Amino acid sequence: MMKNAVEIRALSVERGGHAVLDQLDLTIGGGVTGLLGPSGCGKSTLMRCLVGVQKVAGGTVLVFGRPAGSRALREKVGYVTQAASVYDDLTVAENLRFFARVLGVGPTEVDRVVEAVDLAAQRDQVVGRLSGGQRSRASLAVALLGTPELLVLDEPTVGLDPVLRVDLWALFHRLADAGTAVLVSSHVMDEAERCDRLLLMREGRVIADGTPAEIKEKVGADDIESAFLAIVHEDAS
Repeated sequence: MMKNAVEIRALSVERGGHAVLDQLDLTIGGGVTGLLGPSGCGKSTLMRCLVGVQKVAGGTVLVFGRPAGSRALREKVGYVTQAASVYDDLTVAENLRFFARVLGVGPTEVDRVVEAVDLAAQRDQVVGRLSGGQRSRASLAVALLGTPELLVLDEPTVGLDPVLRVDLWALFHRLADAGTAVLVSSHVMDEAERCDRLLLMREGRVIADGTPAEIKEKVGADDIESAFLAIVHEDAS
């Protein structure tokens, strides 16, 4: 994998005459990168830009050297939205077999990703009858088919119990250790400590970028939430 999975230059997105992303410059490399900030700060919009499904007002987004959304990136990028992106009237296994055929990956991938997201016991259950957390994991399993080189996860742990959240973060790090660049958004500050690198967003801008330790040290805070509040106050002054 190239040094930077993502290169963003002067990215602008507008909605209703309001700048959702404002001249954003950013690169994303390996490891687990956390995108944190309050709801409405532009996290989901940025992620849609990375997968090429967001209309932009200006700037460029390159993923592995190609424009975001390019056909050549289809097998290289896995994307999990906040809403489960699987068919409710199919079983977990049927969903995965369908998407595996779309992606052109072998049937053995189905077994691998079912185990990865701990859905072996539910593989033959209809998705519409699963819990919210199980449906979210089914969507994650789809994104893991074919071992993507970039995994874009929009609040993947919302509504999950603490034990499963820990398990999923361990999975994200295993994927990163194997060479996948992982970008995870969240508005839950305690998840920040699990990231290799943090991007703190506010009002369409990145106001802090570094490891959790670096960001806390910058403002002399003991935790990420306190650091974020201090940086927001500093940014507004």
